[in-house]
Amino acid sequence: MSIPTLELQLQTLPDSPGVYQYYDKEGKILYVGKAKNLKKRVTSYFTKSHDNYKTAVLVKKIIEIKHIVVTSEQDALLLENNLIKKLQPRYNINLKDDKTYPWICIKREPFSRIFPTRKMIKDGSEYYGPYTNFKTVHILMDLIKELYPLRTCNYDLNEVNITSGKYKVCLEYHIGNCKGPCEGYELLENYQNHVEAIRQILKGNFKDSLKSFKVKMNELAAAMNFEEAQKIKEKIEVLENYQAKSTILNPKISNVDVFSIISDETMAYVNFLQISHGAIIRSYTLELKKKLDETDEELLELAVVELRERFQLTSKELILPFELDFGDKIKVTVPQLGDKKHILELSQRNAKYHRLEQLKQIQIVDPERHTNRIMAQMQKDLRLSVEPRHIECFDNSNIQGTNPVAACVVFKDGKASKKDYRHFNIKTVVGPDDFASMEEVVYRRYKRMLDENQPLPQLIIIDGGKGQLSSALKSLDELNLRGKIAIIGIAKRLEELFYPGDSVPLYLDKKSETLKIIQQLRNEAHRFGISHHRDKRSKSALQTSLETIPGIGEKTMITLLKHFKSVKRLSQASENEISDVVGTSKAKKIYEFYQSINK
Repeated sequence: MSIPTLELQLQTLPDSPGVYQYYDKEGKILYVGKAKNLKKRVTSYFTKSHDNYKTAVLVKKIIEIKHIVVTSEQDALLLENNLIKKLQPRYNINLKDDKTYPWICIKREPFSRIFPTRKMIKDGSEYYGPYTNFKTVHILMDLIKELYPLRTCNYDLNEVNITSGKYKVCLEYHIGNCKGPCEGYELLENYQNHVEAIRQILKGNFKDSLKSFKVKMNELAAAMNFEEAQKIKEKIEVLENYQAKSTILNPKISNVDVFSIISDETMAYVNFLQISHGAIIRSYTLELKKKLDETDEELLELAVVELRERFQLTSKELILPFELDFGDKIKVTVPQLGDKKHILELSQRNAKYHRLEQLKQIQIVDPERHTNRIMAQMQKDLRLSVEPRHIECFDNSNIQGTNPVAACVVFKDGKASKKDYRHFNIKTVVGPDDFASMEEVVYRRYKRMLDENQPLPQLIIIDGGKGQLSSALKSLDELNLRGKIAIIGIAKRLEELFYPGDSVPLYLDKKSETLKIIQQLRNEAHRFGISHHRDKRSKSALQTSLETIPGIGEKTMITLLKHFKSVKRLSQASENEISDVVGTSKAKKIYEFYQSINK
């Protein structure tokens, strides 16, 4: 049976929520997605142009569309998640994670053992976790052992074995770590009360254990058993210390999951915090590799479903940075202030730091990938048609109109290319006219590059506001380069970016990598221009004073400057010091000249 045309397949799609699947000509799955309205969502792929290259390629490969209708968007989300994991479509998000996580097991048996494990066995035992690292597990196990004496042996402690005297107490009993249930020294009811208290601690509820310990301590103290009371007091201090470290919120905030997302061009990082009784009992960051131009909303929605399933979360409230619909049974809170806003910001901070850590690792291990990411991010942030692999930045330098100069610095692949830096002495402008000076140097720079058939930059940055940008544009117009090279101006005060023909400036995030590179370019252009300006002023000052002395030429001036470093030092030198450099005859003329000035 032949596959109907795409046009026919689109026309017959239902207006219902569901999941759609794209297949290529060989019948291989390309993409799985969900939609509130299957017809609208799928049709949009074929009726609009796609800026994202990957999406455009995907659409060209689609030959067959299959779909599954469900009753609600929530069902569609769950089904999409399951199908992505089962079918592994080429163009779907990658959930980068292949770890096996540790759990804390409360074994289903008389006198329950409690131990960490990476394997879940379905034998009726309770498993708490999974925890994102073993450090947390060790801390909890140490806390539990310090508070409650538990057995560590694997004996079958049923009633028959205990009463028949099958087992004998071990070293753990003699050193006080176990109360000897194997010989009947501890009752099952008392032991299981300890297990219930541990169960509450693992859930993040310290209140019951603290209350129980305080009652017991008071009873011992009233009975004048101060030594045992002191031991209980030490347990209370251990538990309160652990609680103080883990509780960062109002204890009334309980059984809540917090999710936040930070993303760039290629990756997204979703942080998850599990809150119980005001304590963070789990934190984890999931990496998602983008395949198409997915929005943060789409990515977070998928990640929430994945993480809730992976960590077996049952909370009825989610704290998120924006509204998402997970059905009537789950409450979504987007906090604006207070403790819940504080915990959301903490989650966002965790996601951000995780991203920075990954980027630093990539920069060290794979610098080419790091550069490609930066270039793609700059292209997106600055709304460019191509990646700005070659950027040039111009800056003017003059003080009260004297010795006007300009500088052009060059960055290639986001790094300074100092061999391509250029200085310009202003030739056609008289007086302090920044606009005319900018027009001159931009024209000279690109006229020469065109004449010498050199590769042009993808982006020009002008240090200045609308006026300097307009002047630079005149030169590009004259050279017929307008539209062939992107050009922007950056104003110093508010770091505003101006575009040709757009009166509203663009403001980038102060912490964005794109803005940091632009600031580096601007600062480097300023530094390079100022250094040239100072050299020119120094040379001019030297020439101004020395050129008035008969018999002193350019070579003598340069020799003197190299030796004395400045005109001031030369004017204060003795005749003998000068004669050691240029000879007696010239030294006498120079010394007498400065003596007459200094009188």
